Amino acid sequence: MSIDSTSVQTLEIIDPLHTELWGTSNKKKSLFQMLKTTKTTGGSRLLKANLLQPLKDIQTINARLDCLDELMSNEELFFGLTQGLRKFPKESDKVLCHFCFKPKKVTDKVLKPANGRKSQMLISDIIVLKTALDAIPFLSKVLKGAKSFLLHNIYQTVCENPKYANMRKRIGDVIDEDVVHSRAPFVACTQQCFAVKAGIDGLLDVARRSFCDTSEAIHNLAKKYRDDYNMPNLKITYNIRQGFYFIIPQKDITDRLPNKFIQVVRHGKNLHCSSLELASLNVRNKSSAAECFSRTELCLEGLIDKIRGDIAILTLLAEVLCLLDMIVNSFAHTISTKPVDRYTRPEFTDDGPMAINAGRHPILETLHTNFVPNNIFLSEASNMVLVMGPNMSGKSTYLQQICLIVILAQIGCYVPAQFASLRVLDRIFTRIGNGDNVENNSSTFMTEMKETAFIMQNVSSRSLVVVDELGRATSSSDGLAIAWSCCEYLLSVKAYTVFATHMERLSELSTMYPNVKILHFEVDLRNDRLDFKFCLKDGIRRVPHYGLLLARVAGIPTSVIDTSTSITSQITEQEMTRMNANCEEYWSLQMTYQVVQRLICLKYSNHGDDYIREALQNLKESYSAGRLT
Repeated sequence: MSIDSTSVQTLEIIDPLHTELWGTSNKKKSLFQMLKTTKTTGGSRLLKANLLQPLKDIQTINARLDCLDELMSNEELFFGLTQGLRKFPKESDKVLCHFCFKPKKVTDKVLKPANGRKSQMLISDIIVLKTALDAIPFLSKVLKGAKSFLLHNIYQTVCENPKYANMRKRIGDVIDEDVVHSRAPFVACTQQCFAVKAGIDGLLDVARRSFCDTSEAIHNLAKKYRDDYNMPNLKITYNIRQGFYFIIPQKDITDRLPNKFIQVVRHGKNLHCSSLELASLNVRNKSSAAECFSRTELCLEGLIDKIRGDIAILTLLAEVLCLLDMIVNSFAHTISTKPVDRYTRPEFTDDGPMAINAGRHPILETLHTNFVPNNIFLSEASNMVLVMGPNMSGKSTYLQQICLIVILAQIGCYVPAQFASLRVLDRIFTRIGNGDNVENNSSTFMTEMKETAFIMQNVSSRSLVVVDELGRATSSSDGLAIAWSCCEYLLSVKAYTVFATHMERLSELSTMYPNVKILHFEVDLRNDRLDFKFCLKDGIRRVPHYGLLLARVAGIPTSVIDTSTSITSQITEQEMTRMNANCEEYWSLQMTYQVVQRLICLKYSNHGDDYIREALQNLKESYSAGRLT
């Protein structure tokens, strides 16, 4: 599915809006941030790619949903996969970078300390690959009884593939069995120096001895300084940039730091420093490590050539890990942390209606415990919904909620609703929010028109169009004319459209076009105060002068409000007379369309013949009585 950059921003798919206003402490998250519980960088990237371009293939979507069904019903499988994925290093997918491209041959001429870093990265990748291959047997044990197509296919193509065991054996012939991947800098450096088994290269063994001697000398130097200067809390620490350095708590220094220590830097409650002896040992230690790395790379040449010959299985393994990470650690984890039955599996039809029962906003429901769910129904016979209601009644949230539920469904995840039946969409278009764009020399109205033009030029019958106000930034007559004509164009294209507006005259569309449905957000009026229910209801519900009520709360003078009330009452009376006349004229056509809509629903229904026969009889009786609603 294609989602344009404006929609990505307004729907808060990757980043929440107004981050510059609230800062990073803002509790509101984007859809990506809400789902980002992945454990690997590759899983996170795949999740972001899926959210920006959801799937359109129903078979692939259902394969993911079947996998989620099994994970949700099989607790042992879910926790086993979670534990198994932890055994794979976070950087597993990155190790392919060194194996996809063949570097220059390592010769004695290039064995210089400058090449140590490149060699170190290669050795690190080999260790990461070894750790990943060692984790496959546990993954195989967990997936052995999996029944869903996706998990069973992973078991057959990865866990039962003998090439992985052969590669693990080849690596085991050269790499020491006890070598493990580590994130601690000095532990990782030591593991890389001792990666290759002893006795394979005499010069490597000599370099290792030198590395061990200098490392031991550095720790002995730290012990000497503790005793000589009475600093029992002096610590020796290592990082890649500096090498070894001392950490001394400031509370241990009663008078002044001895002149022996140089390069002193205050760091919180501690002092970071070095000494001439430590600097000298650091140089020797780094030189020995660089020699170890270069000699190790020479020893690994043959192994790397063999690994590169089987690069296809490494690509497959990386893709499988990313996919499992996204489905298990993101989708399944998100669903499992919610109360039971809060998220349900969506159903898909080829050309059926979009029906969401008790849908909720996936982001905002995490911030509000009493979030009010709402429904949406769109079909061939009712492909446009006009949503009306006062400001702050929940229209923008509702529009965003529909789009996010569709995106969640089409990436193969459960959705926050009691029931959801959808048809696969090819694009989502949004016209939400307002504001000018000074950089592009666009006023608020011009920005609206550019976004609307993009929708009109690219929309198709399988698109979802969501519009939150249109034409409000220009004169009322021109704004109404543009909104009306855009609605008529979208009706002709037959795209599913949800259109939120304050223009009450736009509701006359439903009297002329029976495939337009009017909804409103319920609001009670008590003592000239608006009580928002955030609940969507059928039909038009006119809250008299809600704009004036909000204006009064904002502090507009009473005399101005009274004059405004008199003017708007006269305008409303004229409009009501015309709308009632239209309703009577087009009533029979509306009845016919409502019958067609119900027949389409029965066509895609999963109920048995008896239920459908009874529903058809009731529909016939209601239509004959002229009371179809």
